[in-house]
Formats: sequence, C-alpha cells, structure tokens
Amino acid sequence: MLGQFDEKVALVTGAGSGIGRASSLAFAREGARVVVSDISPEGGEETVRRIKEFGGEAVFIKADVSRANEVESLIDDTVKTYGQLDYAHNNAGIPGRTALTADYTEEQWDRVININLKSVFLCMKHEIPRMLRQKSGSIVNTASTMGVVGFGTGPAYVASKHGIIGLTKSTALGYVKDGIRINAVCPGNTNTAIFAYVKEKLPELYDNVMAATPIGRFAQPEEIANAVIWLCSDSASYCTGHAMVIDGCYTAQ
Repeated sequence: MLGQFDEKVALVTGAGSGIGRASSLAFAREGARVVVSDISPEGGEETVRRIKEFGGEAVFIKADVSRANEVESLIDDTVKTYGQLDYAHNNAGIPGRTALTADYTEEQWDRVININLKSVFLCMKHEIPRMLRQKSGSIVNTASTMGVVGFGTGPAYVASKHGIIGLTKSTALGYVKDGIRINAVCPGNTNTAIFAYVKEKLPELYDNVMAATPIGRFAQPEEIANAVIWLCSDSASYCTGHAMVIDGCYTAQ
C-alpha cells in the first residue's frame, strides 16, 4: 500500500469491470477503503475479491444508479459502513445502440440518458451533502472523448457524455468555495470487455477504430484509473471543473 489515501473512503460506481474495476483497485492500493458498486453482483464481488487479494479493504453494494432511491441508499450505506465519503468516481455507463438519430426509439434514448447522465446527477446530488458536512471531498465523473466531439450513429451516447461535462463544470462552480473539487475524465478507446468483443466478432470495425487512434493502441483501464487517482489527490488541489481528455491524440486530429 502506498498510503496516499490512508483513512479515506472511496466510492466507485460501475465498478464490476473495466475502468471502474481499475479505479477501485487503484484507490485500494493507495490505502482507501473502497465501496464497490455495480448493478452486477458477480462483477462487483470479483472486484472486491481482487482488492482483498492484495490486502485492501472493500465492500460491494449493489445499486442501479439510474434510480434515485437506490442511489440514496447507496450513499447512506457507504456512510453507515465506513463513516465518511471522501472520493467518488461516478463511472457507470453503457454505449447504447448504434443508430442514426431518426432511427433511435424513445425507449433507447431514455435508457442511455438515464444510465449515463441522470445517474451522475443523482450520485452527485447525494454525495455532495455528505461532503459538505466534512467540508472536503473530490468527485470524478466518467465522460468520454465523445463528450467533446461527435459520432454520427451515437446520438444518445454523445449527448449523455457532453451532458456529463456540462454537469461537471456547473456543479464544480457551484461548490468551488466549499472544499469540494469536481472533475471529469474523458477516455478514448479503452481496452475493456466491449472492445474485446468487437475485436472477436467485428474485426473490421476494430481495425478501423484502431487506425483512427494516432498513438496506435487502445488505453488500458489502469491508465484511466491513474488519472482518476491524480484528480482526487492533493496533487490536483487546484484542479476543479476540468474535463481531462485521455485519448492517445484522437481529438487532436
């Protein structure tokens, strides 16, 4: 344990795989006690197992973060379990259907917006009051490079990620004098289960995406987690309201 976050408590949503799992492990390696939350008990419990494997401390709390009552219970249970909440990585999200805007159904739109964007609002709505009592806290929301550029067949996903960046900036301004810092990470293509599936089932699409990434490879989840840890740390004490793009030069083109 490196000890940077000793005696601190971190909450990570969407922590059952990918970036959420990587940031949960990173928080634990820095000494934080971690609340691992996901809609999937199997994935969440596996993340907890991996944390405990190297001597870290973590619990799993199942939650659908698109539902207000479940988010409220998640934050209450976090504080009941560990007594405080110092860091939150609001990471849960889905890619949604790939289709042109006119072909998107209202149900498909609502599902992506609720899981990706509404969940971040709900999480911050219930995380911030606890942090206000402590007069300190750091929140990182997972947006995307699709929060700063467009993608023709991803209207709901792109809208949700643009929304996360706007919500992050607005909320950061609202609490900048209260000891709470709020930032976002904007990952580019990252080597998660989704891209493993694309590589196996849709190799041509995978190759096209890879070719469009100037650095010539996808990010590892741990590389995004490193940014989350930095944004939460005292090293980033002057950083708030920022959307950090981590994309191997993709949006520089």
